[in-house]
Amino acid sequence: MISFVPIRNIKAALTATLVLLLALSSFAATVSTRHESRTNHKVRETPSTEKRMAAARHSHAVAGTAALASKRTSKSAIVVAGKHGKKRARYYERFTASSFLSDPAAGDITTGEDPMVREAAINALGSMNGTVVAIDPSNGRILAMVNQKLALSSGAQPCSTIKVSVALAALSEGIVTKDTPVNLGGWKMDMNQALAHSNNQYFEALGRRLGFQKVSFYAHQFGLGELAGWNINGEHLGTYPTEEIPASAGGVAKMCSFGEGVSMTPLQLGALMASIANGGTLYYLQHPTSAIEVSSFKPKVKRYLDIAPLIPQVSVGMLGATQFGTARSLRTNFTSEQVLGKTGTCSAAGTRFGWFGSFANSQYGRIVTVIFLRGDHAVYGPKAAELAGRFYRNLDEQHYFAGRAAPVHTATLHK
Repeated sequence: MISFVPIRNIKAALTATLVLLLALSSFAATVSTRHESRTNHKVRETPSTEKRMAAARHSHAVAGTAALASKRTSKSAIVVAGKHGKKRARYYERFTASSFLSDPAAGDITTGEDPMVREAAINALGSMNGTVVAIDPSNGRILAMVNQKLALSSGAQPCSTIKVSVALAALSEGIVTKDTPVNLGGWKMDMNQALAHSNNQYFEALGRRLGFQKVSFYAHQFGLGELAGWNINGEHLGTYPTEEIPASAGGVAKMCSFGEGVSMTPLQLGALMASIANGGTLYYLQHPTSAIEVSSFKPKVKRYLDIAPLIPQVSVGMLGATQFGTARSLRTNFTSEQVLGKTGTCSAAGTRFGWFGSFANSQYGRIVTVIFLRGDHAVYGPKAAELAGRFYRNLDEQHYFAGRAAPVHTATLHK
């Protein structure tokens, strides 16, 4: 067996890991593990919402089967000359979706949003075909939601962002720690590097060891397959399969590396990231749409997750992603505060998806951001991370982080 890094790079890898651990020490020390009384905050879906969720699950089950079939027909092949004159097929994807919109924010309801956060999000997104959702992880309030039509849609395949929930599941089950080397067939890798570099083989191995039932259980615990919002008008349901996808489509392994067969919404990813940022509370997300709703805002807890001891472990790889991994493009725009996150890139039915879920780990409080892009070759996870860096930079230039005396920036509303 050999290490997952060449011998000549062992010292460099150890140095990078020590730097990350030192950087995360302040984060681990400030993660709140205190939970409020669990007797007064449990919230149930309304009967009408339950009916809507049941209908959506059925329609998405049918649509999911069709999506898997379409993925197998969205590639074309050309024959090229290989070595020694042998012919081989090279496959390429045909994309039909556009990566740009004339006005992504058209039609948004903005009265109850934080104007500074919204302006930063709009400027970061530009004309990209995507959405930006910014959340206060301390209470589940949506501070800004740009392109609400897309943000509240039924979402898309989560791509590699699914690896965060799989990592938490594996840690919860005691299958690995962040430092456990996993044999990937002649070489090894631990969770720190696997999250940072979004290694598919690693998470496929974890998925096979966990099995579908456990993977599904934890995915639902973390909010997949459920409405993430509380009475948010227009919110659609992202769904999770009731059974393992066929082996021909990759089975549970592909579900854990690419989110194959899963539909996730930007709000679902935002709620999960918020639970990591706040120490384990999965809030219902709320989007105030009036001054009255802002002034009377009360957090609503969906459930408490037993992940507080695991957050420092998963955070090493999430910080590594922005420092030297798949989300390092974020640092071209923003380096003032720590950012922990996970990218995702995949495609289906002629559309490429680019995901990035993250939170800025400021000493003045945290803000969770999800960027979801759709389009062609111009769209991918690192591009979403680059836009997130632009968003955090915009906030920093307005002294959003250093200027706050409290974790939440109070919205300024005009009646």
